[in-house]
Amino acid sequence: MKYDFIELKKRNSLALLDLKAKGKSIVGTFCTYSPKELIYAAGAVPISLCAYDESPINAAHAELPRNLCPLIKASYGYAVTKKCPYMNASDIIIGETTCDGKKKMYELLAKHKEVHVLELPNMTNKRSLELWIDEMRDFKDYLEKHLDAKITDEKLKETIEIFNEERDVLNKLMDLAKLDPSPISGSEMHQVLFASDFIYDKKEKIKMLCSYIEALKQKDMSKAKHKKRIIITGCPSGGVYEKVIKQIEELGADVVAFENCTGTKNLKNNISTQGDLIENIAKRYLKIPCSVMYKNDARSDVIKNFITEYKADGVIDIVLSGCHTYAIETNKIKEASKEAGASYMSLETDYSKQDVGQIRTRLEAFLEFLD
Repeated sequence: MKYDFIELKKRNSLALLDLKAKGKSIVGTFCTYSPKELIYAAGAVPISLCAYDESPINAAHAELPRNLCPLIKASYGYAVTKKCPYMNASDIIIGETTCDGKKKMYELLAKHKEVHVLELPNMTNKRSLELWIDEMRDFKDYLEKHLDAKITDEKLKETIEIFNEERDVLNKLMDLAKLDPSPISGSEMHQVLFASDFIYDKKEKIKMLCSYIEALKQKDMSKAKHKKRIIITGCPSGGVYEKVIKQIEELGADVVAFENCTGTKNLKNNISTQGDLIENIAKRYLKIPCSVMYKNDARSDVIKNFITEYKADGVIDIVLSGCHTYAIETNKIKEASKEAGASYMSLETDYSKQDVGQIRTRLEAFLEFLD
């Protein structure tokens, strides 16, 4: 069986339009803090809207500053040019108060679409959790009103169980990269994590991933050679996949883990189906270790654990130009990497192709240093 997840993503853009034609509501999201369980339990289809190429950025410059994060500019560019089928199909767009750039982008986006912004606390203390629980209850009410739906405890519990199973399967897939040599390359892992988000039938997705995992377990690795093992952390890596991840592999190293929004950030911590389900959802999502949080020490702990678990030689921290919170955390992640025995490199870039050669030179020097 051939597992072409990127081709599957392309086909599923048509499947999305078919779902919409059959009366399904489409809810676009931009962030791992958006609780897709509530969207799914409301009978809608959650879809990621983060843009990962530079083609629509010039259109965004009419309203957004040039020194803003490329992910924000590209995403808004697709909204104003109407060239993204996922953006066009969205009946509602869910934003969140993470970084300042996204908050202001959502203001502009509201001129084009129905937008609901989740007020995310920037701390993880008791008071913040109370506020976030209230926000989740308000979000449930909002979805029920705007989608003409009823989110019952029974439906929400069923949805939570499905999403928990999905996370478990994806974590099993990533665990395979702990093997040395790994039966799955960083490129393959990145494609699966990215493209599988566009498989709308969760049960079909889980079945397909389980089959893929079994195929990888049967892969003959007896003649595979050891390669330097790299962890990718920082900003979402979709827009810099070709010039970072692909080039790392071309230079003879393996990317074995993604500690970012593309990878593990949204895959840790399942949701309990006991007690208050809304409260359980809030607790789970507030634990996500993102740089927008005050005193984001959990991310350093994750990095140190990953270095040990994945037997990593180096950590490459991707910082998208204009992303101040991740840029500020580079020193903290550098210290955590060194404490765990791995070399570290911070790589600031954007979606353009102008720095491809420069990045290759830096990656080559970094990987040679690991020898």
